Amino acid sequence: MSTATSARSSRPQTSRAPQKRSPWIGVAVGVAAIAVLFLIDRFAPALFHDSLPTRMQDGLTLALSVLIEALPFVVLGVVLSIVVQVWLPPDLIQRWLPKAGWARRAVLSLLGMLIPVCECGNVPFARGLMMRGLAPAEAMTFLIAAPIVNPIVIITTHAAFGFDGGILVIRLIGGYLIANLIGWIYSRHPDPDAMLTRRFTETCERVTHEHGTPTRRSLSQFVIELRAVMPALVIGSALAGAVQVLVPRDMLLAIGSNPVLSIVAMMALAMTVAICSNVDAFFALSFASTFSSGALIAFLLVGPLVDIKMLALLRTTFTARTLAGVVAVVLMSAFAIGIGVNVFG
Repeated sequence: MSTATSARSSRPQTSRAPQKRSPWIGVAVGVAAIAVLFLIDRFAPALFHDSLPTRMQDGLTLALSVLIEALPFVVLGVVLSIVVQVWLPPDLIQRWLPKAGWARRAVLSLLGMLIPVCECGNVPFARGLMMRGLAPAEAMTFLIAAPIVNPIVIITTHAAFGFDGGILVIRLIGGYLIANLIGWIYSRHPDPDAMLTRRFTETCERVTHEHGTPTRRSLSQFVIELRAVMPALVIGSALAGAVQVLVPRDMLLAIGSNPVLSIVAMMALAMTVAICSNVDAFFALSFASTFSSGALIAFLLVGPLVDIKMLALLRTTFTARTLAGVVAVVLMSAFAIGIGVNVFG
């Protein structure tokens, strides 16, 4: 039984109706983005070099590229999640993990080295881990660390930067420390179940009590997970495309030489471009001649953890309040690491 399910069963059940997300939320976001584009074109046309139709086409292209790039990894993550939930012995993961909480989180934050899945596919996989008994803080530790300690990410970061400036080493150590810091903070939460959305806890209960052959359960769970993450992935990709069109790139590049503002600019860029962590090092490399090393490292830390697409996927499982805390910790930690590199590097 999952942590969420066991926590809920230990206290009186309430009769609240299931919370339904309105399908009009995504429509409203899209309409708002288009309205902003028209307002900018009307009152501040000098902000952009390209015409409004060109920018809208670029936004659609960027959104589709993010979606297509992430989709295979999401499907792979769902498949891995099903393997954990249906095909592995129930106590296998628990038997191999240390008993102490800090040691469990330290091991789980290295699990990403064995799973060549980008941050998009890690979300359904982590959902499967929680359905098999992992605490939310433990799953969060895995989610934050996995996109950076991923073997493909290590290889591509080395291909882009080598060992110059310590960017690869600092990215790995920084991501590992941030993940364990977040895991430690949320392991002290008085009510871990409150970190999770009601929809996810209901999914845990339904999956726990589901009967049938492993094949039938696998197909059922595949549909459940895709229905949970695909709307979030589509909305997150659309937001990523819209934000890239709405924020003038020249504005970010103009402050690249400032050792402090450059870090802030690259963190903002990392949250908006929503590039897969498997290839983001090559994107960051294009800014190496303009931005400081600390800014590049901040970009490489923030992007895989809390970009718009990733937050939309995490929202299928964790509450908005929980994610706000995660974003705050990630941004402050990445900023501190970036400043440290610029000062002492």
